[in-house]
Amino acid sequence: MSEELSCFKAYDVRGRVPDQLNENIAYRIGRAYGQFLSPQRVVVGYDIRLTSQELCTALTKGLIDSSVDVVNIGLCGAEEIYFATSHLEFDGGIVVTASHNPKDYNGMKFVRENSKPISGDTGLKEIQLLAEQNQFSEPTAIGNVTSKDVKASYIEHLLSYIDVAGLQPLKIVCNAGNGAAGQIIDLVESHLPFDFFKVHHEADGNFPHGVPNPLLEENRESTVKAIVENQADIGIAWDGDFDRCFFFDEVGRFIDGYYIVGLLAQSFLSSHPGAKVIHDPRLTWNTIEIANENGGDPICCKTGHAFIKECMRKEDAIYGGEISAHHYFRDFSYCDSGMVPWLLVVELMTKQNKRLSELVNKRMEAFPASGEINSTIDDPAALLEIIEEKYSEGAESIDHIDGLSIAYSDWRFNLRMSNTEPLVRLNVESKANEPLMRVKTKELLDLIRS
Repeated sequence: MSEELSCFKAYDVRGRVPDQLNENIAYRIGRAYGQFLSPQRVVVGYDIRLTSQELCTALTKGLIDSSVDVVNIGLCGAEEIYFATSHLEFDGGIVVTASHNPKDYNGMKFVRENSKPISGDTGLKEIQLLAEQNQFSEPTAIGNVTSKDVKASYIEHLLSYIDVAGLQPLKIVCNAGNGAAGQIIDLVESHLPFDFFKVHHEADGNFPHGVPNPLLEENRESTVKAIVENQADIGIAWDGDFDRCFFFDEVGRFIDGYYIVGLLAQSFLSSHPGAKVIHDPRLTWNTIEIANENGGDPICCKTGHAFIKECMRKEDAIYGGEISAHHYFRDFSYCDSGMVPWLLVVELMTKQNKRLSELVNKRMEAFPASGEINSTIDDPAALLEIIEEKYSEGAESIDHIDGLSIAYSDWRFNLRMSNTEPLVRLNVESKANEPLMRVKTKELLDLIRS
């Protein structure tokens, strides 16, 4: 009789410890990953959560009992596992992390060779089934476990994205949220001409200043305060495993991820004219215009890291960005990084001798956006049909790449269902008309919530 494991999600493993995820389940996941992939060598690491090391130890035991050799890179961010898997030319990688989930949660993210993601459509369901059945053969050979420090190679790779010699001195506030980002800032600091003002810098799984999630308004105050106090040029904050980074300008204004996607597209296209740029369908006009103006080829792809990475490989795109602050890079094995984006943004600031506010203000005026607004709905699919029927008349385009996107000459919206909850997520933007964007956002929300 197999036990149902609720910790398996669409893209990864996440659950409360110990009832949804524990050492026994972690061991079985290791065995299942080994049986499904038959890898020879796998790299593992873990985030700062209090249960991460013990779960990683159990996971490792499961892997070596499946005759897999394991290299442990220790405390790390998710992207260090992506980097190490490709850099060491291993057959796969697993990081024990729950990113920005509550303190009593933990989880895992999985990749195979070349750091290709393993999610629901590409093997995660099979791994789940094997872990649930929990019927593994006796190990014929036990794999080896070794430790390796790949940080020096990783730092070298990060710095390869920018011209370090051309950078101007800046004052930078960095808020690691007591996650894993702090140790990377410490390592990169000596190579850069910046003054770093470090907030909640020490890795601490007790999360003394709250769960590291800069999307929560209450978590932004410490960054804003430090920017003002130190008269900094920019503020950067990360989530726990730093696969997302968030930006604040010189007065402490939070910059929506949408406008950062445009900036990074511009950064790459200035040195790679004609390159392809992948973006998600939630907010698009700013990215499309910037790509077109800079000689690039913008391509829309369904939201979600597995879809974006697959699309980037297929199109050989140089960069991909989601408004949720996930940024993907061809030279980073098509994976997402929370360290590459801020390096590129500060380089753009010094190259153009502009503040972050000056880089984004005109774009924010040209395409004002609502930001993503969630509503809890009993029957999201039925709602999408009602909205499409009501708004299709006079529309210039309607598409279903991800949920429902409807565009008119001067405004557009995207409404999509959550993969994991009974929620719909709304994004609205307009062309240089903030009052119109606000009116349409209210109109749609009134209809959605009625």
